Amino acid sequence: MLLRELAHARSGDKGATSDISVVAFDAAAYDRLQDQLSADRVREFFPDLPISAVDRYELPQLHALKFVLHGALGGGVTRTLNLDAHGKSLSSCLLAIHID
Repeated sequence: MLLRELAHARSGDKGATSDISVVAFDAAAYDRLQDQLSADRVREFFPDLPISAVDRYELPQLHALKFVLHGALGGGVTRTLNLDAHGKSLSSCLLAIHID
């Protein structure tokens, strides 16, 4: 199944860094995401981005995982030549990842 069936996501950007918060619809979905949605898996899902590192933060009270993608935006919205490469679009893309 796709991640969008288990959670919704919000994202933002600051300079070259993008952050994506994935919020599970319920506790059972959060448990699945904790097991299957690692920082490495998120990094591998965006192979064409210049990500130097991904940090994952767990927010169990909110049933959420926050991912910080360092360097993902190629210098930031105002410095990159890519169109629509800012953080807002990355959360929609991540919702297409497959979860068992």
